[in-house]
Amino acid sequence: MSLKRIIALDGGGIRGVFSLQILARIEELLRAQAGRNDLVLANAFDLFAGTSTGAIIAAFLAWGAPVAEVEQHYVQRGAEMFAREHWWRRWKCKYRAESIATFFRNHFCESDGKPSLLSSNRLKKLLLVVMRNASTGSPWPISSNPGARYNDPSRADCNLHIPLWKLLRASTAAPSYFPPEEIALGGQRQLFVDGGVTPFNNPALMAVLMATLPCYELGWPATRQSLHVVSVGTGSFRAQLPHKLAEKVHLIDQLKFVIPALIGSVAEEQDMICRVLGDCVAGAVLDRELGDLQIPALLSGDEKKFTYVRYDEAFGLAPDSTVQQPSIPRSLDDLRSIPALQQAGRAYAAANVRLEHLYPRESS
Repeated sequence: MSLKRIIALDGGGIRGVFSLQILARIEELLRAQAGRNDLVLANAFDLFAGTSTGAIIAAFLAWGAPVAEVEQHYVQRGAEMFAREHWWRRWKCKYRAESIATFFRNHFCESDGKPSLLSSNRLKKLLLVVMRNASTGSPWPISSNPGARYNDPSRADCNLHIPLWKLLRASTAAPSYFPPEEIALGGQRQLFVDGGVTPFNNPALMAVLMATLPCYELGWPATRQSLHVVSVGTGSFRAQLPHKLAEKVHLIDQLKFVIPALIGSVAEEQDMICRVLGDCVAGAVLDRELGDLQIPALLSGDEKKFTYVRYDEAFGLAPDSTVQQPSIPRSLDDLRSIPALQQAGRAYAAANVRLEHLYPRESS
């Protein structure tokens, strides 16, 4: 039984630079093991899943790019991706859609210059992109799996016909930061927004379900020996109300609190479910009661459906500690934080990423 590997990448804007340091360490370890300096993650993993900034990284990796190239785009082209909208249009959104769309179009195209579709054979491995259909109100996880129900080329609304750049634009269309992306499907024009406003800002569980549930027509075996998942975060924050008397908390305080709180809570839930269903090889403590769930809980070791690794850093105060973690801005678009994100990511990767985490362990 051949081992299938998944990398799942969270959303988080420019904090994707943190994720890239972890991915660089994984690539470095696999290169050393194989004795190949040209090895890329597409040589070692079978499915790349991503939400928002994670979708950008996942697409580049599935394309066959080395991690250093992806990081270079973030460092050198960040200002291009986050180009300010003209002042008279900022009542609509903060950044210009055309700037980031041009970046995607320039990189995801065929040799003749035409836009690459989701069906492009330039994708070396399977790609899963999470976005939200704001016209229908439903999450839209879309993969390049040719057997999927809505990837049938005979359908007028076949997802494989969608340009890859449009899917990335849609998955990164964070409300208030970028305008929605319009995609024509079966003669109907629908609006899509950032996948971070679905339950799958952490797309690890969605990737497992898409790989294993019969309805998705991929049909990978769901056992510890056959499926391994590496989930990479962008650095997490615990959303908190200001430290003031309850009667002093006002509407703006609550608006700033509620969206990050919901996104963070759902991402933590997805991680917890993965640890319950899967054999957690590595991952930080969830909370003082649950611990890290690296021992069998509801399911025995042999009943676990996959092996699982979660790499992420708690920025600010960790939930189980009074120790101050690296000081990183919470903002999704603060380009000035790139050096700090690189430093924090490298330190985290050096301390936490191990070669043995990339393979199922012998026993649970």
